Order: sequence, then C-alpha cells, then structure tokens
Amino acid sequence: MALVRCNFSSETLGFGTSMTVLLPEQTPGPLRGFPTLYLLHGLSDDDTAWTRQTSLERYAEEAGLAVVMPQVHRSFYTDEAWGRPYWTFVSEELPRIARHLFRLTDDPAKTFVAGLSMGGYGAFKLALRHPGRFAAAASLSGVLDIAERTHTMSTPEDPRMWQRIFGDPPTVEGTEDDLLHLLGKVESPPPLYVACGTEDVLYESNVRFREACAQRGIPLTTDFSPGDHDWAFWDAQIRKVLAWLPLP
Repeated sequence: MALVRCNFSSETLGFGTSMTVLLPEQTPGPLRGFPTLYLLHGLSDDDTAWTRQTSLERYAEEAGLAVVMPQVHRSFYTDEAWGRPYWTFVSEELPRIARHLFRLTDDPAKTFVAGLSMGGYGAFKLALRHPGRFAAAASLSGVLDIAERTHTMSTPEDPRMWQRIFGDPPTVEGTEDDLLHLLGKVESPPPLYVACGTEDVLYESNVRFREACAQRGIPLTTDFSPGDHDWAFWDAQIRKVLAWLPLP
C-alpha cells in the first residue's frame, strides 16, 4: 500500500486542508479506479488518526481497497451555522478532488463510507442523504441521535460548539442533519452496519437507532459487543467492516 498525506486547497472551505489516502500498489486496470472507502474521523481526531491508531493499512491492503480520510475538524460533517460548509465540502468537493488526484472509482457499486463516533454520524448522513452514491455504510460507536447529544453533551474545551454548528439554540430534530428523521424519508438506503461497545457512553443512542430502523423496516447489521469508546474496539471493528463490505 502507498500512504499519501495530501495537502490541497479547498474552494468550498476557503482555505488549505488535507486528506490521508491509502492506495493499493497494483494497477486497477484500464479506465477503472480502485474500490474506495471514504473513512471519517471522530471529534478529537484528524485525517491521520485511523492510520496512526489502527492497522488499517494492512487491512486495506488485504482487501485491495483505497481509503480516503478527510480532515473536517470539529464540524460534525455539517455546514456550520457560524463557520465553514463542511457538509458541502465532504459530500461534493472532496470526492471530486480525490478522484481527480488519484485512481479511484466513480462507480457507486464500489464506493463505501464509514466512520467512528462523529464520523459514524457523518457516514450515515452521507448514506441517507445520498443513498445512490454508496454500496454500503458503517458506523462505529456513532453519534446516531444527534438531537439528544446537543442537549446532554457538554464540551468545556469548546463551549459554543453546538451553537457554532447548528445555531443558537441548536436546531437539529426533524432537519436534514437528524439521522432518525432521515430514516423516515430515505426510500432505498444502502446496507447499513452499526457497531458499538456495550460499555460505550453512546450505546443507548445506538440501540435507539437500531429500533428506529426496525420500525421502518430498514435492514441493519449490528454488532453490540463488550467494548468502550476507544481505539482497541475500533481497530477490531474496522477489520470486520472491511470483511462485511460487498467488495467486487
């Protein structure tokens, strides 16, 4: 595998940013690009976290999969009320730039999205708002009930985070940023995978997401097993996710 830390200019964000990319070293074939996983980081991480904290490079090599990991800071993959349009960046500009710079597929049947914690939320928001773009989506310890978190989660290191992202007061429930609301609107979502440790602070919200999918008849693969909100759990789970993906 080749590991590339790519610095580039984003017209959407209005400044330079970065992504970390894993690329298989074999040739994908004429006029074809590598199957691609867009893999999203959590609230306290950046685009290098997955490669620093897990054996992702080895797992992706075994799968013959390219992995694109963007940098979105503490944005919750959202067009911030008072900030930058990170949703527009990750949903529109990022895949266009990544495919321009690297030999990545543009085939939805070979394109996947996943993430941990904040990134699990972002992955499912992409899959539910743009279901035709992805063949599968996975959330590891995801913030899947974002409306509940805006009321219960305090961030002393970033005390105005929710207001910066969602407005003052934070308005999420029933909007396009609310995954539970999106479940009631999406007609043909891609296969979804949810994993969360039973000791994780987000466990109950992940259970609520499972129940919401069951009520709406949306197929969902789940793995609720012993574990906490930590890299030991995510390292084991990302390997399971790659084995679950419908790779060609």
